[in-house]
Amino acid sequence: MFDEILGLPLHPLVVHAAVVLTPLLAVLAAVYALLPRTRPVLTWAVVGLAPIVPVSVFVARESGESLEEGRFASAGGQLGERIAEHASFSIPLLLVTLALGVMSLALVHVSRGDRFDRRVGAAVSALTVVLAAVALYYVVRAGHSGAVTVWAN
Repeated sequence: MFDEILGLPLHPLVVHAAVVLTPLLAVLAAVYALLPRTRPVLTWAVVGLAPIVPVSVFVARESGESLEEGRFASAGGQLGERIAEHASFSIPLLLVTLALGVMSLALVHVSRGDRFDRRVGAAVSALTVVLAAVALYYVVRAGHSGAVTVWAN
């Protein structure tokens, strides 16, 4: 299922969704958390991206595993090490994007309504910002290690 699309390996095609949408959610969720006046404008984007980002990371991870098993199972030496390093970022990135998606939705939820509790809102905002920073870290590390694997001699 995660092997190919139209005869091309799926991973290099779908990885771009994760690499673009993860930082977009991270930045928008952090802005939503830190600048309450932007919330009316950003709500739809945060709510829309929150479920899409973890799904895109999951598809990128699964297609990467399929690519590795299908075409690079016997890769050794420096290439094998680079592939292993790149793959090592997939689980942390998936977990943090899942947490960021859930926390972003929680932030939207606690920010709405008449019974807004400032302490709860502050805690959820702080956690959202931390998760956004961690997601940015892992998506940059995963993207960079993947690029090095493909393009380094």
